[in-house]
Amino acid sequence: MKRASRQLESGRASQRGMTLLEILVSLAILAMISLLIYGAFDSLSRGRKGEALRVDRARQGRDAMARITREIQSAFLSAHNPAMPALVTRTTAFIATHSNNGPNYDRLDFSAFAHVRMEKDAKESDQCEVGYFVVKDPDVDDKMDLVRREQTPIDLDPKRGGVINVLAENVESFHLRYFDPLSGMWVESWDTTQVSGQPNRLPLEVHVSLELKGVKNSPPFAFETKFMIPMLEPLSFGIPR
Repeated sequence: MKRASRQLESGRASQRGMTLLEILVSLAILAMISLLIYGAFDSLSRGRKGEALRVDRARQGRDAMARITREIQSAFLSAHNPAMPALVTRTTAFIATHSNNGPNYDRLDFSAFAHVRMEKDAKESDQCEVGYFVVKDPDVDDKMDLVRREQTPIDLDPKRGGVINVLAENVESFHLRYFDPLSGMWVESWDTTQVSGQPNRLPLEVHVSLELKGVKNSPPFAFETKFMIPMLEPLSFGIPR
């Protein structure tokens, strides 16, 4: 009987459930493991998002520089104007202004063969006004964006009108310089509409530098290029010299 009783007690002991303390310890261990796993996945997710932002920021800079280069190289002036000033309906120009105060936020407005016809058989010319300048984002504090203005057809005001689209975001500086072949010097402003500027001629070369803010702790994204403008003198087909 005693042996049977001891066997019965040992069987009951082996079937005994977990105590509350054991359950709490198990839950604490599971919580710690879950927290570690969540931290690892969160770190990977944040790293992936940061890398995606860096890639996008670099892509914006490259695309902006490529477009700026392509369109400034297509800049032109035209000497084809009516003899009567009252009949003049358009002005081709190349006007560059330098920001003297604060960061380098330069501006350039010019006429170019840069308009892309989006509709088949559209009765549109490839001539247009293009402008590049930096503006403050109205929705985000301390955020400056590089924008592109396009006006087609060309009108009498080379610096206004048209459609404005963002070309690159989070701009820290946008600086342009122009090589004057007559003086052999680089200048920071150009105006073909003023007698005191560079009337009726384009710069030989243009130097563009663009700097975008870095992502988190990364350094700024800096882009720089220099290129020539093929057409320096105004178009004058059929005009005797």
